[in-house]
Amino acid sequence: MSSNSLPNQSRTNAGIMKKFMSMLTLVVICITACWARPITTPAPPILTADADQFSEVRAHIEQLVAGGEVPSMAVAVARDGEIIWKEGFGLADRENNIPATEHTTYALASISKSITATGLMILVERGLVNLDNSINDYLGEVKLQARVGDVEDATVRRIASHTAGLPLHAQHYYDNDPYQTPLIEETIRRYGYLVTAPGERYQYSNLGYGLLGLVISSVSGQSYADFMRMEVFVPLGMNHTSVHIGPGLEEAQSVKYTPEGLVVPPCDSDSPGASAIYSSAHDLIRFAIFHLKNDLPDQKAIISGAAIDEMQRPGPETGPMKEWEHEGSGYGIGWFIGVTEEGLRGVYHNGGTVGVSTDLTLVPEEGLAVTVLSNTHSQWPDVIQIEILRTLLPDRFEEITGPASELVKEPPFVPTPDLIGSWKGFIYTYEGRKSLNLEIEESGSVFVTLRNQPRTLLQNVSYREDCPRWNNFGGGSFLRGWLSGELGTEDVDRGRPYKAWLELKLRDNVLNGSLIAFSQREISTGPLAHWVELIKE
Repeated sequence: MSSNSLPNQSRTNAGIMKKFMSMLTLVVICITACWARPITTPAPPILTADADQFSEVRAHIEQLVAGGEVPSMAVAVARDGEIIWKEGFGLADRENNIPATEHTTYALASISKSITATGLMILVERGLVNLDNSINDYLGEVKLQARVGDVEDATVRRIASHTAGLPLHAQHYYDNDPYQTPLIEETIRRYGYLVTAPGERYQYSNLGYGLLGLVISSVSGQSYADFMRMEVFVPLGMNHTSVHIGPGLEEAQSVKYTPEGLVVPPCDSDSPGASAIYSSAHDLIRFAIFHLKNDLPDQKAIISGAAIDEMQRPGPETGPMKEWEHEGSGYGIGWFIGVTEEGLRGVYHNGGTVGVSTDLTLVPEEGLAVTVLSNTHSQWPDVIQIEILRTLLPDRFEEITGPASELVKEPPFVPTPDLIGSWKGFIYTYEGRKSLNLEIEESGSVFVTLRNQPRTLLQNVSYREDCPRWNNFGGGSFLRGWLSGELGTEDVDRGRPYKAWLELKLRDNVLNGSLIAFSQREISTGPLAHWVELIKE
């Protein structure tokens, strides 16, 4: 099970010949590596008697590693409070021939949100944070602003469930880049604007969880990293878990790789509460066991069962996000909740960015938890997780399929009369406003003029509501499409090349919403959203 927070940019497979050559190259590299240095033998896997049933899954993972699909993978499975399988496969560090184990630390990416939300609930239960107060009540001098709606309605709960009106956002800063990671306060100044009214729409946003990390720090009086270590990781026995790479954990860290095998430099984020936690399969399954209310003997109950239930309750402004999900599905506080047609409930989160693919799923009714971690971006952790779930619950997961390989083709765009015509206005950036004009023709062609650049066609145009691919539920119809052009801000330009995604809603003869710049670099810097407002001539 996995979220789909950004438009699908996955690559298709190249073809049989290319795959054969890639495998041949991998064999040569492996032979060379083995000749050049001694082989490090991994520790034997941790298996219980129940783990024999995973033989086919293990064989599949070994095939993926041998075929070069993933550098390494670590899995762990627990049932009824007992860890029944934990094992690492492949190399966590190809250059130094270091094997992956159940204790290898992987960047979790967005699974960090489930852990950050747990830290938040500690403060809620201590009476220091109220989920239904405005997020601005807990921020410092730099506050969120509203382009639409009332910012006071951007509550902590709505921030945590991605329904406060914040746009898509992520900024990654790599060690080999000449840019320094800004403080979260500077990110709020530049991008902390509501682009839809609170409660109007579900929109996944890393910025929201960056804000929750800031709330944790502001309210607790500790750094986000220190609070999470002392109040979450240590009490739950998560000894190989930290915000970023903690002291003493450097040797256990996996190296991140692109699908082509390039090393991804260490990176930082401007919203650490959303994506900065590193953990191992062993630690993450312990975290899952706690959230199944099957605390291990050496774990401290850091939040109550009622708080766990609150986190796993879908927000009323969210809904099903996948074809197999039914009533009762949505996003809670740091968790996706998916309910099958038969009523089986899964509580899950995944993470995905450059050099990272991670999955964590809980099935409370069955006392079951599964985690799969990998150090490259691919669909395989999703696939392996589903194989494990089907192995354990063969009659209850048949309708659940793996990740879609392609987007559904949009029907031809047919503009409504109120859309046809010329629209003029601006994109508002932290470096000033940039002119943007649209000409929407009766034929469905949409011409775009960005700043003083040549006029181009808006591509893949659509105008409809309830588009699950974009994690957009409710809020009316949005005009969407890809456009060409240069926005011209330093933040966006450092992600060159990039594509811009336009997403506008008609409100009282005004089209407004977001222009989102998606970095197309091999090592992406992330999407950045900017407010757009156009008036019809």
